[in-house]
Amino acid sequence: MLIIAGHYSVGVAKRDAYVEAFSDLVQRGRAAAGCLDLAITADPVDPARVNNYERWESEATLAAFRAVANPPEFDVAMSDMQMSKFHIDSESHPFA
Repeated sequence: MLIIAGHYSVGVAKRDAYVEAFSDLVQRGRAAAGCLDLAITADPVDPARVNNYERWESEATLAAFRAVANPPEFDVAMSDMQMSKFHIDSESHPFA
């Protein structure tokens, strides 16, 4: 399993429009083979921050989606990016 998670800033004035512009990509991603979860969301505390979370079955399924993802063109500078890719070899219930 593969997880991509983190956040970045896009500016207060453009943040909500930026997140909305990605709603189609999120819907298509969630429907894609191998996508276990995908979210690009507005942070509830920081008005400039965008949170990104993706969970994929494998690098191959992520690469297949990226090849056809066609992300929206949005004229905004991203800053303070803190994103990481994690390769997961096991999982368990968080409250077990």
